[in-house]
This record gives sequence, structure tokens and C-alpha cells, in this order.
Amino acid sequence: MKSALFLATVPETLSGFLFPFADHFRSLGWRVDGMAQGINKFPECQQRFDRVWDVEWSRNPLDPKNILVAAPRIQEIVTAENYDIVHVHTPVAAFVTRFALRNRQKQQELSNTSVIYTAHGFHFYQGGNRLKNIVFLALEKLAGQWTDYLITINQEDENAAKKYHLVPENRVYYTPGIGVDTSLYNSSNVTTQEIEAVRQELGLKQEDVLFLCIAEFISRKRHRDILQALKKLNNSHVHIAFAGDGILQEAMVNLSQELGLQNQVHFLGFRSDIPVLIHTSLAVLLTSEQEGLPRSIMEALCLETPVIGTDIRGTRDLLDEGCGLLVKVGDINGLALAMAWLLHHPQEVIAMGKRGKQKMAAYDIENIIKFYENIYRQAMGNEPFTVCSSGLEEDQTIPPQNNVSQFTRHNCNT
Repeated sequence: MKSALFLATVPETLSGFLFPFADHFRSLGWRVDGMAQGINKFPECQQRFDRVWDVEWSRNPLDPKNILVAAPRIQEIVTAENYDIVHVHTPVAAFVTRFALRNRQKQQELSNTSVIYTAHGFHFYQGGNRLKNIVFLALEKLAGQWTDYLITINQEDENAAKKYHLVPENRVYYTPGIGVDTSLYNSSNVTTQEIEAVRQELGLKQEDVLFLCIAEFISRKRHRDILQALKKLNNSHVHIAFAGDGILQEAMVNLSQELGLQNQVHFLGFRSDIPVLIHTSLAVLLTSEQEGLPRSIMEALCLETPVIGTDIRGTRDLLDEGCGLLVKVGDINGLALAMAWLLHHPQEVIAMGKRGKQKMAAYDIENIIKFYENIYRQAMGNEPFTVCSSGLEEDQTIPPQNNVSQFTRHNCNT
């Protein structure tokens, strides 16, 4: 029986991204186990994996217990279980796991184990802190020596992996994301009654327009920029809904009151009706300074809802074919202009939505599962496969898109 171990720093990554992969490979007769800190407290993980393993590590990459406690634990389990594939996600888990298994070729029990790392976004990136970039690049170069295959999910990371020779170039793969269920995020699944219920919940009048931000309240998401852009827009019919929670939520509530926007800003907390919220909105906003490949944007595009996002890796990949607007990080004026542009171009909003849905066909979870199946096949010594530079298999294409004006694609930051 073939076997695989999926690892992530926290169980939420496994449940948020990897359950469809576990389901698929188990359906093929594989034994698929999961590992994360605190996984035993997640009953759903116990249901979706054949076995779960708890490991004590920290999300702080400098915490010594990652090497002193977690690494020996990983080595012990992988040696005992003799997995064919060890597939790791998220930076801390990825580094610690690869460190733990760095000498596997010298151990008979692990000589056939392949280690695969899916980078959801390198901690070094264009525009990042120079010192941090140097440190994290050095760590990725070191860990690359212990990596059999590296999967990147955005073009900037793919280019960086090849430029810095993190692993041999023929073992660097690009896949369009980690997969999104396009059947779930489909406009046909959202009813007018559900949309009206949300509008009533928020107290929106017929002439009011809603923008939505789906993001944890942490500093790199830059919620402050959205509030300041709304203030600059100076339109009482425009409302913002924030779906999510986090340590900075109270500070953002206070800022909205200081700006006199309390009647236009809605803090929704955690929501289970994200497709309805997206479909109720004119556009989704994401003003982050750092992302890998933001799921909230993919979900919006699946639902034919345009996005205003910052011109960073991942976001740029998703919006570069006229599926939304790009602004510079921290450009409050550009963000306000982009919001105003969408308000006054309703036909283009519809066209952007249709282009977004077309683009998402390549990002569908079923396509990504096929990519992973082929990569696993190659890792285990079976026939390799060819991936085009676009990340699509050679018989797949995305329908050509109509050109969008240079303003809509790039000049919202002026």
C-alpha cells in the first residue's frame, strides 16, 4: 500500500487546504496520515486521515523546540511508518521536517521516502524587509538541499526558486494555487433571498453599495488602508464589510469611529456564508503587503466578483488578465480611485467578473489534485509528466480575454 504524510504547522492548514487531497488519495487505496500541532483536538482531521500525529512545535521560526523537540519526533514517526511521500506545507513545518529528514538517504528505512514542499509563499519576497529576505532566503537554500521536489503556487516564487537554485530546476514545479472548489464558489448556488438577507442584516438601503474584505486582522493585511480610502471616497452610500477576526480588530473598530465611518463599516467576525457575502458585494478588497496566493481573491473570481488588490505576488497573478484592479501597497488615494472607478463602470464590473470565472478554471481543485498525482508518480520513480510554464497541462487553455484599459489593470495607483 502506498502511503503519504501531510504536515502543516497548525491543523487549520490541513482542514482549509488538504482534506480534498487526503480524500482523493485514500480513495485510490493510499494510507494518508496528517501531522500538526494540536491535531488531536480536531475531530474532523481524525476522520479525514487514516492516522493523525501531534507534534510540538512553534509558529515562531526561532523557537529552539522546533529543532530540539519536533525534529526528533518527526524523524521517529517517519522512520517507523516508512512513508513513500512526506508532503509538507507552511514555512516552519517545512523547514523543521526537512531538517529532521536531512540524512534519510543514509538510512535504509527512509531511502525510498520522497520529501515534497509546497511553498504557500516564501518568507522572502519582492518589497520585503532586506535583512529578513537575506535570512529567509539563506534558510530556504539550506533546506533545499534536503528537498526532493518543490511546488510553488505563484509566478514570483517559481522564478525565485529557479533563480536561486533552491532545488534542481527540473524538480521545481508551478501549480496554479492549492486548489479552490469552483462548484462550491459558484454564483448559481447563491439565491436572491440570501443576498437580501445579508443586506437587511447590514441595514443597507437600495442605493447602498457593499465592498467586502475577507482577512484576518493582522498588520500585514493593512485594514487601515481600506478605512482611510473609504474616508477619502466621501460617499455615504458605500459600505465596507470585514469578515474575519484577529488581534487588531478592536483597533480597527476604534479607527472607524475616529474617522466617523461607524455607520458605513461592518465588522462581521467569523462567517460561514462567505459565498453569499461575496455575491452581495460589488467587489472584494485585499490590501495586503504580503501574500502567497490569496484564497479570498480566488473565491471572489469564482463568484464573478471583481477584486481590488495590491500589486504584490500572488494577487498580481490572479488579477493580471483584467479580473480586477491593482494598486500599490499603502496607496490610499489609488485605492479610493479604484473603488470609485468600479462604482461608475457597472458594465466593466460585469465583464471583469466573467473573466475572473474563466480564469479560475485552471485553479479548480480537481486540476491541482491531478498535478499532485503526477508529481507523486514521478517522485516514486514512475513516468514523469510535462507542465507548461503557465502551470497548465499542454492540452489545457484559458479562453482569450478582452483587453482591459491600462488604467483598470495598472494605473489605479496614480
